[in-house]
Amino acid sequence: MLPAPTTLLIIEDLPTTLDWLAQAAQAAFPEARLRTAGSVAESLAALAEAPAELLLLDLGLPDGSGMVVLEALRRDHPASRCVVTTIFDDDEHLFAALRLGASGYVLKDQSRDQLTAMLLAMQAGQPPLSPGVARRLLSHFNLPPVTVPAPANDGLTEREREVLQLVSKGYSVPQAAKAMVISPHTAHTHIKAVYRKLAVASRAEAVLAARHLGLA
Repeated sequence: MLPAPTTLLIIEDLPTTLDWLAQAAQAAFPEARLRTAGSVAESLAALAEAPAELLLLDLGLPDGSGMVVLEALRRDHPASRCVVTTIFDDDEHLFAALRLGASGYVLKDQSRDQLTAMLLAMQAGQPPLSPGVARRLLSHFNLPPVTVPAPANDGLTEREREVLQLVSKGYSVPQAAKAMVISPHTAHTHIKAVYRKLAVASRAEAVLAARHLGLA
């Protein structure tokens, strides 16, 4: 079980939706310090002032796309986790967000309690995904919605399978390296090979692939 985040940044311009997100986040992580931003510019300023361990990010902001924030996170704050919370349920937005490193993708048709449960499940390594989003990802990879034994020809080495298993359980790559008693550089090399061999581009996609392989 991963430690709960101590700092949260919610990026949302609609007051009623912001209230829904804040209530869900505070129910999941009552000890965390919560900040909010209502635009891309405010988000980047808030991150420059102090990074957040977990972000809830809307994609449709008044001054641009939330993808800009994801790009900034990947470049400047790779340790931060970001869950997209949006009305966009199309493949273009979904896969673009995952490729930029989003840790989850939640549609705004969830109840507050459902969102709280998804956020809590992150601590056990489960990416927050709305049911329809999970089905779309499974369809994209042509995977059955159940865990099946790992195929013999997945192409992964023993060490690659080990690092994938740890990452799918919520470990960061440096944490996985420590658990495996290898250098972070070696762990990054393994995870890059995993992404290439399994044709995935983000942690959420890798977790789904790990489930298919019987590793999560």
